[in-house]
Amino acid sequence: MIAQTIFLGMLGPWQIVLIVAVVVLLFGGRKIPELMKGLGSGIKEFKNATKEDDKLEGETKETKS
Repeated sequence: MIAQTIFLGMLGPWQIVLIVAVVVLLFGGRKIPELMKGLGSGIKEFKNATKEDDKLEGETKETKS
């Protein structure tokens, strides 16, 4: 949490505007929603995989006990 605060404290509003402008110039306005959709589905898949992994670990511990 502290690292996130430090990182965000280093980014000012002009830096954020510059980053957004570069992303729009590189990918264009039409491509950004597709990129965000892909990013969201990737995060969702990662969360599901970690939940399944935790579930399998719990089952393994129960069978060993």
